[in-house]
Amino acid sequence: MGEIGSMDASKPATPTTVPPVRKSVDVPVPADRAFAHFTGRPTEWWPESHVLVAAREQVIFEPRAGGRWYERSTDGSELDWGRVLVWEPPHRIVLTWRVDGDFRPIDDDERASRVEVTFTRRGPGATRVELAHVELARHGRAAGRVRAAIDGPSPGETLARFAATLTPGGDHA
Repeated sequence: MGEIGSMDASKPATPTTVPPVRKSVDVPVPADRAFAHFTGRPTEWWPESHVLVAAREQVIFEPRAGGRWYERSTDGSELDWGRVLVWEPPHRIVLTWRVDGDFRPIDDDERASRVEVTFTRRGPGATRVELAHVELARHGRAAGRVRAAIDGPSPGETLARFAATLTPGGDHA
């Protein structure tokens, strides 16, 4: 395995050479509820267009550094989206994002970019959730295409769906 930043064309460029994509949304719940809902109930809000398995039944985050985040199909098969690198409830989670330039799964964290999600208190009962795709250069020659596909207005489909499932006094999370 080469170091990040090597000149080998099969390895990614320096992670800072492709700007990150950052999106955010404010939700009307405390950070602990927002974090718990994001990591504990993703199947409720994860976009149907973001799927790796044929017939998704569940999206799962294993609640620890070193855990997986993955999808389970109705037939019981599983496909990894990546690994949990940082698990700091209720403030932050960092994940590898194991997809290639065509958004197909890869099994290589060296070529996987990172997804950083932070939960910041914005007042009593309010939280800013920021989702950042960083180290996109890890996708190699496809990095620009990946960035172009995920860039766009904030909050984006994923965070908008997440926010829509949270209510101030609701029974979620």
